[in-house]
Amino acid sequence: MATMKPWKAHGGRIVLAGAAAAVVLGAAALPAAAAAEEPTTDQLMADCASGVGKCTFNNPVVKKAYLGDYHQVSNTLYNCSTSPATQGINWSDSVGSSDSLDVSITSGGKIAGIVDLSVTAKYGHTWSTEHSEGGNLGMTVKPGEVGWISRAQVMHQVDGRWQTHYDDPHWGHYYWFWDDTITSPAPNDTDGVKNAVVVKTRPMTADEKASCASRNTKVFTSATKMEVPQQKTPGSGTGKSTPSPGDNGTAAVNEEKKEGK
Repeated sequence: MATMKPWKAHGGRIVLAGAAAAVVLGAAALPAAAAAEEPTTDQLMADCASGVGKCTFNNPVVKKAYLGDYHQVSNTLYNCSTSPATQGINWSDSVGSSDSLDVSITSGGKIAGIVDLSVTAKYGHTWSTEHSEGGNLGMTVKPGEVGWISRAQVMHQVDGRWQTHYDDPHWGHYYWFWDDTITSPAPNDTDGVKNAVVVKTRPMTADEKASCASRNTKVFTSATKMEVPQQKTPGSGTGKSTPSPGDNGTAAVNEEKKEGK
């Protein structure tokens, strides 16, 4: 059995060493070990997606639609000439869904299907997780400017609470719950909000003007983007909360039944 032996540090102070130090170190390690017993929402969502957990998205609340951020959906037209340049430019756009942590939700996947089922059951209409659209738009760019086509998609959010149920205890429990907000594209004219497609232009930078000299043609297009998409959400939702094992003791009751107590 280990013993505690005193030793004298500088200044005459008595310090206990040996088993006491081991006890202190062991106590310091406890919080980290306890934290490891709690799942993350990403782990639970992965179990929902794989089918390891039997998941539902409960009490959905669909919020008002809003117009998402504008983002470039075409190549960029450069006009290095001395007269206006007019061209028809093709454009295409695809907008998907994400959760509270900005993690993408795959269209046609299990998570998307669970959300769609929940919203349809309550509201009587489907919940789409992806929208694609395209076309051709004529644009005129002034001399010494660049132009591109920009689009904004009608978006909406749904707040809800995830529940996952395991056949065997995971992280010590059969049930886990957490709140989440899903952001997805909405059909055009939802709540009176309409999709928008516009032409945007700006003067060339000094570097862009300098690059004109190396071109054989004075009007050309490039895949270089002038506008980077940065979709933002309008205000706060329930957000993705820390997972909890059960709701008002519900999980504990089910666990007792499973264990035959």
